Amino acid sequence: MWTNWAGDQTCFPAQFARPATVDEVSRLVTEAANRGRTVRVVGAGHSFGDNVLTDGTLISLDNLAGLHHVDPATGLVRIGAGTRLHELNRLLDAHGLAMPNLGDINVQSAAGAISTATHGTGRKLGNLATTVESIELVKADGSVVELSTGDELRAARVGVGALGIITAYTLATVPSFRLREQRAKLPLTRVLAELDEHVDSNDHFEFFFFPYARDALTKSTNRTDEPANPPGRAAAYIDEILVENFVLDVLSRAGRRWPTQIPRLNRTMTALGSSGSRVDVSHEVFSSPRLVRLTESEWAVPRAACGDVVRAIQAEIDSQGLAVNFPLEVRFVAADEASLLSPSFGRETAYVAVHMYQGMPWQPYFETFQRIAIEHDGRPHWGKRHSLDAADLAGRYPE
Repeated sequence: MWTNWAGDQTCFPAQFARPATVDEVSRLVTEAANRGRTVRVVGAGHSFGDNVLTDGTLISLDNLAGLHHVDPATGLVRIGAGTRLHELNRLLDAHGLAMPNLGDINVQSAAGAISTATHGTGRKLGNLATTVESIELVKADGSVVELSTGDELRAARVGVGALGIITAYTLATVPSFRLREQRAKLPLTRVLAELDEHVDSNDHFEFFFFPYARDALTKSTNRTDEPANPPGRAAAYIDEILVENFVLDVLSRAGRRWPTQIPRLNRTMTALGSSGSRVDVSHEVFSSPRLVRLTESEWAVPRAACGDVVRAIQAEIDSQGLAVNFPLEVRFVAADEASLLSPSFGRETAYVAVHMYQGMPWQPYFETFQRIAIEHDGRPHWGKRHSLDAADLAGRYPE
């Protein structure tokens, strides 16, 4: 049995394989075809949708990992597709290099994160797929190709595993850099009213809020030449582990047991949110430990629609009395012309994410959010929950 990180997607593949070479991948694909089996691929299993579920052959990328080549002059690096992002960060750091942008989860595989258009935040910065210069791909007939130009590469950057098995990437990196992160607690109404100012005046801006609390927790992050000044080990443990994970888990369990107390618990969690600043190497600032199990839906909407979408979903939570004890999260990315199936294709984008704690009914909430997102020309994140089929999705992607 295979189960994803969240524990809510499970399958029983006829074969589960961990090839260590491209030749092994090719052989597995050919054998599966001869036996009439479908083939799916898994990285870290950090998607919330059913992307990898199969009763055929499930191929893990775990042993196709590591840094194969570094060109310090150009910043181009060659990596195995199964390399975990936290390991990639460590390897790049040793060479004075870094990814230009990252999300806040660093346990995903490179291929899983890139193929689902996983993103960080920053209106001038693209998702992870925009760093891809070339892709080594095992096709359905077992042949191996290198995609480096044209529409094939544009299709394969964000392919959700449908075009073949990615075994290696060439990525464009940048010289390592430091970031100053400033956290602040502000009224949600003020954040939405001043949204353009926040987004346009920072390299990276994001915010999250609990739906039954008045304040939003904001994070503004910018490049700096200041020396690193990370929080001490004790302070980091209190903020990142105790408050953001342990306390959140305890309060979420309480909300699951007593849903009528969720508004009060939302306000309690918001009150515990900290303000302050730190300076550190980029990947340490981008990434946060996420230990609480949940499921998630995230939609990419035109940036101009962000405020309307947030207000609409909050109004629905209030009017329906939805039991939501997890925050909504909002981030921003540049338009992506490099990846045909990128949710930010062709437009500057706001990503709005909703979450539900493990064991709680998520369907009514996510269905409501999906309806609102669709009304605002939204596109679903490929690694998160949605219920659109190919016919529904086709019209949302012009190419």
